[in-house]
Amino acid sequence: MTERLADITARIEGIRQLGTVVNAMRGIAAARAQQGRTQLAAVNGYAQTIAAAIGRAVSLLPINQQSGFPRRTRLALVLFCAEQGFAGAFSERVLDSAGDLSSSELFLVGTRGATVAAERNIVPRWRSAAPSHSLGIPKLADGIAEALYARIATGEIDALEVIFARWQPGRGIHMERDRLFPLDSAAFPRPVNTDSQLINLAPETLLGELTADYVHAKLCHAALHAFAAENEARMEAMASAHHQIERQLSSLQAIERTVRQEEITGEIIELAAGETASCPRARAK
Repeated sequence: MTERLADITARIEGIRQLGTVVNAMRGIAAARAQQGRTQLAAVNGYAQTIAAAIGRAVSLLPINQQSGFPRRTRLALVLFCAEQGFAGAFSERVLDSAGDLSSSELFLVGTRGATVAAERNIVPRWRSAAPSHSLGIPKLADGIAEALYARIATGEIDALEVIFARWQPGRGIHMERDRLFPLDSAAFPRPVNTDSQLINLAPETLLGELTADYVHAKLCHAALHAFAAENEARMEAMASAHHQIERQLSSLQAIERTVRQEEITGEIIELAAGETASCPRARAK
């Protein structure tokens, strides 16, 4: 009986230690998700400023160049999956939302996502680990853009889309798919003020440089959303684990009380039996 009680006590202590780890992971995920959401406002403002500049640059082009959208034939698809585990089916949902990948050049971000893709026999053309902190996202966007532009220059791809998870209060996590390149000139606002603008570059050159900045900003936008959503998913997974740990602790503690009571009862019975056995001998003397 004593051995059984010791085993139960050891199990309780082990589960309590696991609960401490789970709570720590939950706290880290919450801090990272909040950090990512805070930085999104700055990235979105930057992208909007560039979008307004692109609208002005487009207005400087000849009329016959201001509309039209090149037909895509060779698509590059950037998937932002999970970097670490304990995030539920986060990477699986991203891959599922991509649909048929056979005709796309796949760029995959996230170590855990790469593992899930390998299990599905999906081989990305380019892949990278996601940063553990949101401050590393601009560098990640630089790496993605560099790999993309190298393939655009050789004609391997001529279109770019991104798929990423987005978390919203009350709605949870959902997948989004955005087209980044080539730009749809009709999607950018034209300037209200038609006064002459002072520029130092040819409109085509200016538009090309602004496009590169815009793509970089939108890559940061997608990566930040994915970063925050992954940590929200991890928070949910850790909350579920916490509830499971609480249930196991409650069950084991109930068993521990029962076993301890049985042990105390057994000791009392032994003492009573010993006392009863000694009474006849005492009277015989």
